[in-house]
Amino acid sequence: MNAPNQEAGGLARQLGLFGTTMAVMGGIIGAGIFINPYIVAGRVHTSALILGAWIAGGLIALVGGFIYAELAARLPVVGGQYAYLRDALHPALAFIYGWVLLLVIQTGGMAAVAVTFARYFLELTQWPISDAVVAVAALAFLTGINCLGVRAGSRVQSALTLTAIGAIAVLVVCSFSFGGPSQVSWRPVLDQPASVNLLIAFGSAMTPVLFAYGGWQTSSFLGGEVRAPRRTLPRGLVLGVLGVILVYTSVNFAYVRALGPAGLAAASTPASSVMGSLLGARGAQFIAAGIAFSAFGFLAQSMLTAPRVYFAMAEDRVFFRGVAWVHPKTRVPVVAIALQGVWAIVIALTGTYAQVVNYVVAMDCIFFGLTAVCLFIFRWRANTERAAAIDFRVPGHPWMTLLFIAAQWLIVVSTFVHDPKRAFIGLAIAIAGLPAYFLWSARRDKGGAI
Repeated sequence: MNAPNQEAGGLARQLGLFGTTMAVMGGIIGAGIFINPYIVAGRVHTSALILGAWIAGGLIALVGGFIYAELAARLPVVGGQYAYLRDALHPALAFIYGWVLLLVIQTGGMAAVAVTFARYFLELTQWPISDAVVAVAALAFLTGINCLGVRAGSRVQSALTLTAIGAIAVLVVCSFSFGGPSQVSWRPVLDQPASVNLLIAFGSAMTPVLFAYGGWQTSSFLGGEVRAPRRTLPRGLVLGVLGVILVYTSVNFAYVRALGPAGLAAASTPASSVMGSLLGARGAQFIAAGIAFSAFGFLAQSMLTAPRVYFAMAEDRVFFRGVAWVHPKTRVPVVAIALQGVWAIVIALTGTYAQVVNYVVAMDCIFFGLTAVCLFIFRWRANTERAAAIDFRVPGHPWMTLLFIAAQWLIVVSTFVHDPKRAFIGLAIAIAGLPAYFLWSARRDKGGAI
């Protein structure tokens, strides 16, 4: 058997198109799609607007997928988004992104989802233990699995993602097979006359939709472990986002069909409401299991992808050098994986995950916009240097790319206006990374190590 293709950093290229596509879908599909659509229905009140919001959110995510696909084709290296920011803009910006990712964005989200998983798991099993114990056990288990190798972690994550998709498919089929008359109505299309107020309401509905579609970008972190990355990563990104658009639109159509717009707005757990009304207690238990599997799948994807950013930072010698250590047999950055797992456990045990996630919404969108800016710089360099053609290019660039940047930074402005306290706390966390960056970079330039 041929040895796996390896990068200079020692990571093994073992992921193919299926594993990459599952990483994209697993980074997006979480427990929220089973619960959050009622928020959208509470802000826009017709079938057309509700479903239109989910389709529009999917299209924005698809544009983001296109952008990251071209970036991955141009720079298919470990760390993904971190590497794009480092090479196109400035290493300090890339470090701040990795800093915020480790301290709050990724680990805070993982802690919150681990607790969600624990609550549904205990609802199903009725075990007499605390949800904190289950959450910690889940995080520790997935940390251990991913230390066994990228292929092992990918297989677990793919299986969990497929299970979550299967649960959604059963919900959709049951809605059509056992449900009563459809509650979908295309008249009226709008719930108020076309106006600025309607636009604001639709924009408000888009916020939870865009959050539900978030996570596709994390698959780019695996660029150093994907086979034929210039071809595989772009295809995986686009196929994964298209798959999620199909899943999300289908399940929301099933919600509206079964409950109607008003019923969906009143159902804080629409998946449970639909399955409970169709199949009784067994239906509710089934969907609770689906939510648990979906949450666990998101955790598996997070544990698989984000540690590659911390590894890349350590490889650049702007982070603890030990984090760049790769296990000689499994060829994965076990210290980076363990660091993320331990910090997520700390956040879960302290119960601060809800606040932590809220602090960084604006920061996350700032970096999305900045990463899209990197595409302009890479294209300019390619033209200047007469670089070879690549397999994938963003359709409609530059207008499509500018639209994506505008959408992300509009969310940033909206967050600072409507929730300035949390937005400025997030900004303070990011700025606090600058002294750490300059300390590490100064020691690197002097030939020292930490």
